[in-house]
Order: sequence, then structure tokens, then C-alpha cells
Amino acid sequence: MFGFIPVGKRFSTAIGVDLGTGNTLVHLRGKGIVLNEPSVVAVSTEDRTVRAVGLEAKRMLGRTPASVEAVRPIRDGVIAEVSLVEEMLRLFLKRVIRNRLAGLRVRVVVAVPTGLTALERRAIRSSALAAGATEVHLVPEPIAAALGVGYAVDTPTGHMLVGIGGGTTEIGVVALGGLLYGASIRVGGDRIDRAIAAHVRRAYGLLIGEPTAELVKIQLGAIEEEGDGAEGERAVEVRGRDLVSGLPTRIALRSADVREAIQEPVQQIVAGVLRALEATPPELAADIIERGITLTGGGALLAGLDRLIERHAGVPVRVAEDPLTCVVRGTARIVDDFDRFAALVA
Repeated sequence: MFGFIPVGKRFSTAIGVDLGTGNTLVHLRGKGIVLNEPSVVAVSTEDRTVRAVGLEAKRMLGRTPASVEAVRPIRDGVIAEVSLVEEMLRLFLKRVIRNRLAGLRVRVVVAVPTGLTALERRAIRSSALAAGATEVHLVPEPIAAALGVGYAVDTPTGHMLVGIGGGTTEIGVVALGGLLYGASIRVGGDRIDRAIAAHVRRAYGLLIGEPTAELVKIQLGAIEEEGDGAEGERAVEVRGRDLVSGLPTRIALRSADVREAIQEPVQQIVAGVLRALEATPPELAADIIERGITLTGGGALLAGLDRLIERHAGVPVRVAEDPLTCVVRGTARIVDDFDRFAALVA
């Protein structure tokens, strides 16, 4: 049960965690991905006590009474409320570590953004320990993503990865077991959602919430026009509140609207990739020209983004297989072969 392996006379289990702005994923050795829930916490507005976490809390976004607030404690890759992140991670891990048997040893590896502060790192460690972990290790997201894709990061060959998550875009060049270049841009899926909501407000006078904007992005999000002219256009019905009358109303939103809305955040991602290429050591340039750039994270699924980056960067760009789980699968590789990858974690 729960991936236990013998360690002397005691037992041990190993857990990998992708603590993302949009979602938190947990991998349990021997079981695979056992938890994939939104990084959302519902709290009391009076004393900030936690009422719900994950999917249950996300369903409350924009629908809570005055006494309850649904919040994202990690915004744009930054931990906005340390205590809420601690409690959220603790509750998620406790779902996985159901039985804290005497002498149980639990190793947890958490993938974190490259720009995390020392205070935020301590908060993540303390919450995992409070959930029952015996030891906690942190690994930069680009390294975890490279391992999840299947790259041999402990070889001299360089790999560039661009992880487009909910709050940040993590760009890294990995080789010889280290992060030779790492940058965290505070642009991701959430910023794209807000850009869509702002465009709908300006163009149509319609106020929509984050969940609606995210749904529009999933259904219509694309960098380039699809098909031939108007025949390639798609539309979805969007419901919200009219800013003039204050009454509920609906409009038909076209894919052209979404393309226009997301231009700015997408261009910021492209600019970040170009800066990373300029900062890459010359010795690794040939590797990147040959092997290209790998996109991971939910933002990698934005249609046409790989082709746009390829045109600007002049190197091949591909979307990783199952980009949403690359990071947590990378943490799983670390816990499965910890002796080999111990030098990659802190």
C-alpha cells in the first residue's frame, strides 16, 4: 500500500509535488498521480480559517457569501499568503499520507518556481513536515520538467524548456545536473485569463469572472486564425453582467476577439524566450539549435504558440507529451531514483 519500501526495519514512502499557481499535483510512488486539484483555498473572512481547499474551494470562486472568500494563495508565481499555502499543502498531503504509522518515513520532493524567496521555501518545507513528511526537498521547476520529459539532465547536452503555468512562465537551460540559466516571468495562464476578461469588458461592456474567462481561453484560445477567413472563425456564448444596465446578459464571443485579447501576454512570453536564448552559453547553442525548445505546462496547449515561438527564435519548438504533468512526473523520477538525482535538489 502507498508505495512503501523497506528501509532497515522501517518503511518509507516517496511523494513528488508540483505546487503550481493553477493546480497542485501529487505523485505517490507505486500509485502514480493521486491528486490533481486547483490551488484554491476558501477561508472565513472573519478569522481566515480554512473552510475548503482544491476543487471544492474553486467552485466557490465568485459565488461565496460575505462570510467566506475563495482565494488563490499563489498569484503570478508568488506566495501571496504564506499561511494559506502552508495549510493547503498540508491538507493535500494529508489526503495522501492517510495513515501515519509509527516509524513511517516519508520523503517529499516539491517542484518550485526559480524565483521563490527564502521565506516561501521555509513555508513549503514546514507545511510538508506538518503533514507528516520526514524529509522535504525542493527542486527548480525547469529541472523537474526536463526530467518529466525524459531528458538525461546529468549529461553535458543542453536542453531548453519553457514551462507556461498558471502564474509564471519558467524558462530554463539544463545541463550537467544544473540550471545553467533560469528565469521566471510573471506571465502565464492567469494573466491570459485576465486579458480576455478585460477585452470583453472594454469591447462589449460585459463583466465576466475568472472561471468564464478560463473557459473561453480553453475553447477559443489560439494564436493564429484557423481555417480560411471568416469560415475558420469559431464563437461561444458568454454570459455575464452588463456594465450599463447591471443586468445579466449574454454575447457571442468570437475567436478573433480572443486572439486580439491575448496578444500582449503572449508577446511577453516570446520576449522572455528570446532573452533566454541570448543569455545561453555559446557552448550550448548548438544543442538548442539541434534539439530545439520544449514547451511544458498548461499554456503549451495554446494553439499555435509553438509555431509563433519557432518563427521568432529560429529554432525548432515542440510541445511535450502531456505537458500538464511534466513537472510532477519529474519529481517522481527524483523520488524513484533519489541517490542518482540527490544533487539536483536542495
